[in-house]
Amino acid sequence: MRIGWKLHGDGRTPPPGEIVRPDERLSWPRTAGIGAQHVVAMFGATFVFPVLMGLDPNLAIMMSGFATILFLLIVRGKVPSYLGSSASFVGVAAAIRAGGGDSATVTGAILVTGAVLLLAGVVVHLLGGELIHRIFPPAVTGAVVMLIGFNLAPVVADTYWPQDQWVALATLCFAVLCTVLLRGFWSRIAILLALVFGFVLSWLLDVLAGPVTSVLPGRNLLDAAGRPCASEGPYCIATAFAHDRVDFGAVSSADWFGFPQLHGPDFKTSAILLALPPVIALIAENTGHVKAVSAMTGDDLDPVLGRALAADGVGTTLASAVGGAPTTTYAENIGVMAATRIYSTAAYYVAALVAILFGLCPKFGALIAATPGGVLGGITVVLYGMIGLLGAKIWVENRVDFGDPVNLVPVAAALILAIGNVTLDITDDFPLQGIALGTIAVLVGYHALNAVRRPDGAGGGMIAPDETEIGGPVRRRPGTE
Repeated sequence: MRIGWKLHGDGRTPPPGEIVRPDERLSWPRTAGIGAQHVVAMFGATFVFPVLMGLDPNLAIMMSGFATILFLLIVRGKVPSYLGSSASFVGVAAAIRAGGGDSATVTGAILVTGAVLLLAGVVVHLLGGELIHRIFPPAVTGAVVMLIGFNLAPVVADTYWPQDQWVALATLCFAVLCTVLLRGFWSRIAILLALVFGFVLSWLLDVLAGPVTSVLPGRNLLDAAGRPCASEGPYCIATAFAHDRVDFGAVSSADWFGFPQLHGPDFKTSAILLALPPVIALIAENTGHVKAVSAMTGDDLDPVLGRALAADGVGTTLASAVGGAPTTTYAENIGVMAATRIYSTAAYYVAALVAILFGLCPKFGALIAATPGGVLGGITVVLYGMIGLLGAKIWVENRVDFGDPVNLVPVAAALILAIGNVTLDITDDFPLQGIALGTIAVLVGYHALNAVRRPDGAGGGMIAPDETEIGGPVRRRPGTE
């Protein structure tokens, strides 16, 4: 890639109807301002998701900057994009930790997933983007994205919400109102605004109402006899106790400048199998991002789809290798581009450098880590539900026909397997559970049913295509009256 950008016009705001292309820029002060907008747009989710995965948010922010720079270099500046923290692995991290894994186990599994995504990008680059649509049709992709989101419901119900149900409810209501009532840029950072609201509310309640009594995961661990013990498990559980909602102890002791805490990955087969299904979601996200940018700029970006997938794989692999969170392209930043009509990659380099500087402030990371569980409870209700409904959005946009049992049956089975967190014990040490089991069910089921279905499509089974409509009149095929 040639480092450098052409100045668009006089470097000021583009005239109505004009766009600033990826290889162009405005004046550097204006470019810095656009870069700041991209930082704010990605910031809320990029630091919330590592917190939900139990990873260092400072490190995640910093590595997202490095990953973004690598992405722009690999795609040769043709696809403007910011690589923020991926939500697709939140459920994976929770499942791995529930099975006794730690942060190293989580990042080791994610590293392998990043390598698989990198390999998939190379294959797509060599064979063409149509391969993606054949292996992962919309029915399958939508189902995987949906089950990833809805599998997280128990995390809200069992971990975050019980820590402070009233703060969780207030934060949820505030997030919903911000999303609906605010306009433009402010609506895009509704989650960030809700987090700030919940944080301030929790602090005020500590001052005015005193401590809350609830269970904090990993804290106040007692065995069956009521004696303190070291690690949470079947015979050592966290019990309710009175505590402040907000604890600034770690914030006051943290330095203003320093490197985040790095750690190496740990590879376990069971954890890796849990982490592989989100590859499908990452492929869908990256493909959608490339298509969206292509539509906005008018450029044919299909030839660089493979590069984009591989670049995200490189970013995820690099970030997880040092203990950071997985990365993905961000729809929030597409929104900034759509609103400003400025697609300059120079603004993304600015955003990446700002993120790296944020990552070098441990006090900022400690403040993020102090976010009360009740606040996360309210936010995750919205976030996890939105992740799930993105799957439905894929179905709607691609007009997936659920009157066809080839679409209906494997998707229905997969969703129940994932949402119910059903476990299939292959061996004593090799279980398939939840997201992994649901993904295999829909992927294998869809292609297997397509392979054995009758050539004329007859014998539809439970719901024949175009025969009935739920809640509506019976429709007849032409010629069957």
